[in-house]
Amino acid sequence: MNPTENKIPKHIGIIMDGNRRFARRLTLKPWKGHEWGANKIENVLNWCKEFKVKELTLYAFSVENFNRPKEEFNFLMDIFRKEFDKLRDDERLMKEGIRINIIGRTWMFAKDIQEKIHLIIEKTKNNTNFIINFAMAYGGRTEIIDATKKIAEAVKNGSLDVNDINEEVFKKNIYLESEPDLIIRTGGEKRLSGFLLWQGSYAEIYWVDHLWPEFSKEDFKAALIDYSDRERRFGK
Repeated sequence: MNPTENKIPKHIGIIMDGNRRFARRLTLKPWKGHEWGANKIENVLNWCKEFKVKELTLYAFSVENFNRPKEEFNFLMDIFRKEFDKLRDDERLMKEGIRINIIGRTWMFAKDIQEKIHLIIEKTKNNTNFIINFAMAYGGRTEIIDATKKIAEAVKNGSLDVNDINEEVFKKNIYLESEPDLIIRTGGEKRLSGFLLWQGSYAEIYWVDHLWPEFSKEDFKAALIDYSDRERRFGK
């Protein structure tokens, strides 16, 4: 069974949960699971292309994750360095028109990682066929706080009248204007953990018991089929 073609979500968000638990099952150090997690991303990109999903937002690293144990944190940072270098040199980005965004408080990362982020964003900024957003140093509450500060600064300097503040103004000041149609969380937990709190207010949510490294094409298809069977009323 396949999802209904005319009801495929244009934008999917994924909370990639379960890397550490996966590694523990293999009796490895917990952070070793992040390697399997990173490898899974390419599979999901291929599935998105196959089913004609146009945008994907991945919850890769939260603000709270900066408090992870030092050995795990350093391991993760090295994975980010390696994966950004691979992306930068991947010819498919330009050939297939793939745009890469990184959303969050990216200034919290080491300078060399910030430079890699800037390079990949600049290189792909004019691509329009498919968009991948990596939420890194991200938190839904911090996103709302940062947007509020930007709006307050605009009011303070006179470029915005306080009476003109509305949802559209707020939307233009958050990290990501695009709103997901569907949010998938792997790992069996049933919470959003601060992911796209503003953008996902009317997103459909689908929970998957499999851990992120185990997430399969069948799991992905099941989420799309479930989505296509739902009636979206947006509060009406």
